[in-house]
Amino acid sequence: MIHKTAIVDSKAKVSNSATIGAYSVIGPNVEIGDHVIIHSHVNISGNTKIGNGNKIYPFVSIGNDPQDLKYNGEETKLEIGNSNKIREYVTIHLGTSGGGGLTKIGNNCLFMVSSHIAHDCTVGNNVIIANNVPLGGHVTIEDNVVIGGNSAVQQFTRIGKLAMIGGMTGVLHDVIPYGLSIGNRNFLQGLNLIGLRRANFENKDILGLSEAYKKIFVTKNLTENLGKLNETLKENPLVKDVIEFITKDKKRSICTPFLKE
Repeated sequence: MIHKTAIVDSKAKVSNSATIGAYSVIGPNVEIGDHVIIHSHVNISGNTKIGNGNKIYPFVSIGNDPQDLKYNGEETKLEIGNSNKIREYVTIHLGTSGGGGLTKIGNNCLFMVSSHIAHDCTVGNNVIIANNVPLGGHVTIEDNVVIGGNSAVQQFTRIGKLAMIGGMTGVLHDVIPYGLSIGNRNFLQGLNLIGLRRANFENKDILGLSEAYKKIFVTKNLTENLGKLNETLKENPLVKDVIEFITKDKKRSICTPFLKE
């Protein structure tokens, strides 16, 4: 159902089962999947593909130009998966040619009021981003991450799976999978043990990860510390995730329990 006051371009591809509320505007290169609910006063533009079952609340802006001075109108994209909730005043921008040309969001995410997803970000599945949280350009958020309200994530930063960021945290350093990070300039406070238990990981794997965490961050020389891990710990699936994250090519330094000088 499309409200009579909504403006939907004739070239837009909108599922017959989608609902578009009053005064919303849908651009010509937009594709909207099945059972999507778009409330009133929503603007969706650009080369934007929205999957099935999403709920988009009033005053959301999706698919607009990136806030990047190098952007010059080139053809780039935004892809949003299924069953996401995008609350009031959220903004999600297209990618840029210099960043791969794609901003991508997974499934079952919650973007709370006034959060912002900048150009070329990749957001996984089951992510919760609380009120007033901006993601800078080129940020990668893996699955099951929670970011507390009024935090800010610097461009090119990575946050690993099932990590938790405390409220009002400035995220300047990559956060390992399963990590718990807080601070005006973020540091590791430990592991997201509550999240790990809720995710039903085996207790022996959680204990192994806790042991490995102490050994990995015993000093600031992470490369040396990783080399000293015994083979049993390296075979732990949770530890494997952390090792892979730390050793992967990166733009930002790894967040540690040590306050940065």
